[in-house]
Amino acid sequence: MVERSYKQFCPVAMAAEILCTRWTVLVLRELLAGSTRFNDLRRGLPRMSPALLSQRLKELEEAAIVEKVPVVGEPGVQAYALTRAGAELQPLIEGFGKWGQRWISSRVSLQQLDASLLMWDMRRNLNFDPFPTDRRVIQFQYPDAPRNERSWWLILAPQCPVDLCSIDPGYDVDLYVSSSLEAMTAIWMGHDNVRDARNHDRLLLTGDDQLASSMEHWLKCSPFAKEEPQVA
Repeated sequence: MVERSYKQFCPVAMAAEILCTRWTVLVLRELLAGSTRFNDLRRGLPRMSPALLSQRLKELEEAAIVEKVPVVGEPGVQAYALTRAGAELQPLIEGFGKWGQRWISSRVSLQQLDASLLMWDMRRNLNFDPFPTDRRVIQFQYPDAPRNERSWWLILAPQCPVDLCSIDPGYDVDLYVSSSLEAMTAIWMGHDNVRDARNHDRLLLTGDDQLASSMEHWLKCSPFAKEEPQVA
């Protein structure tokens, strides 16, 4: 068995025993971002195995950082929620992100491309105000991505959460968004922006003029994008 204890009374050491196991901080990131169901947590952690996710959630429950709560209107269904102790970790997790944005070179971060994570992050940070009064479909195309990650569809429908599909839902597309995966990731991370990417042909928008012209408004960037890089 792997020895996990530092055998020190120091609060930093005791906290590290719980929080510094592999993937734990990212599980907390997803919970703090609003994911509560197991499948939603998996979508934000696409490279984490379901078995390991279950294990980490169990460990966080045992540490009284996470608890299971019933889902209203769905008898017998439970979701995950942060306890008071878990909620107090928000400044710590945000601090990790701010430090990474400020001190890790974009050249390094843009080598870690993941279309699934990028689309899930973008989906939960969309800012449509006002929300469309009828269904709108936006298809993202990444020609350079692995074959099964090249096309994604965002479906906006009144009174419904925004849906994300990796398989063609069969609806007419209102706006096509085409770029390399690196270019879209750079926009999301705040290393580039929609206007410059369009002007220099790193981003191609085809279809609904209103959706295209307002993309810089409805596509909210990473919450860490505003952090000023400190690396040369």
